[in-house]
Amino acid sequence: MELIKEVKTFAALGTGVIGGGWVARALANGLDVLAWDPAPGAEDRLRAQVARAWQALNEWGLAEGASPERLRFVGTLEEAAAEADFIQESAPEQLALKLEMHARASRAARPEAIIASSTSGLLPSEFYRETAYPQRCLVGHPFNPVYLLPLVEVVGGEATDAAAIETAMAIYARLGMRPLHVRKEVPGFIADRLLEALWREALHLVNDGVATTGEIDDAIRFGAGIRWAFMGTFQIYTLAGGEAGMRHFMRQFGPALKLPWTHLPAPELTDDLIEAVVAGTSEQMSGRSLAEMERYRDDCIMHIRRAVAACQYKHGV
Repeated sequence: MELIKEVKTFAALGTGVIGGGWVARALANGLDVLAWDPAPGAEDRLRAQVARAWQALNEWGLAEGASPERLRFVGTLEEAAAEADFIQESAPEQLALKLEMHARASRAARPEAIIASSTSGLLPSEFYRETAYPQRCLVGHPFNPVYLLPLVEVVGGEATDAAAIETAMAIYARLGMRPLHVRKEVPGFIADRLLEALWREALHLVNDGVATTGEIDDAIRFGAGIRWAFMGTFQIYTLAGGEAGMRHFMRQFGPALKLPWTHLPAPELTDDLIEAVVAGTSEQMSGRSLAEMERYRDDCIMHIRRAVAACQYKHGV
């Protein structure tokens, strides 16, 4: 089966935070976008979200022909899927819902159109089992804000053709993304498994009264978080091993992995823990609105990406 290689029309099924981010990224790259979401008021919320994102996207750089005017909100899932070259579903993480949506979308879409899901953990072989032409179906898991962060994890199911993976990765790359092929269907894929481990430990630290949410965030953003912007964990630890590199690091610090520093299971989400987390994060907002903090986040992401790119060019990394 020949798959579409050149995308002109992008369909977004579900337009919450993630789906809206996909819409903004597709529009910024000069595509026509069809959006569908059955929630009341979804179109107004989507257009407002795109308008907020457009401030950063305009500064980051728009493709020729990019315009929010190329967004069309349609009345049915089938209408969005039928006209699209590439379909991105971003519905809630409910298996039954995704099964139904992908069965409907696959029947309405042209056989050569790729259908992707933004799921962060459900396995494609599960929710693509009732689709038409499952060989073109896959996961394209992005990260918030989708319109600025480049990583997208691409995961195939048991029936997914290698050609669909390759084509989807090329399409995502043309949208300015950094596609990462996840080689096996594993719950949580790669990035979220790492993030969940950190999140569990953070909740334990709050629950045990060791630190506030703000102190934990400071421990990340003034330490490892700065390094993570340009160098991953394995590279960082290789440097920590000195001239002997990773082999020395593993021998010196490996035994510490057996020490009971961490709690692998998540803590119980008691009312007290939830209230502590909510109170701490509310204090961190310091009265700023969500829109103000989104803009701060977007500005930081753009400045960090530009600074890292300049250093990479300088050092040939």
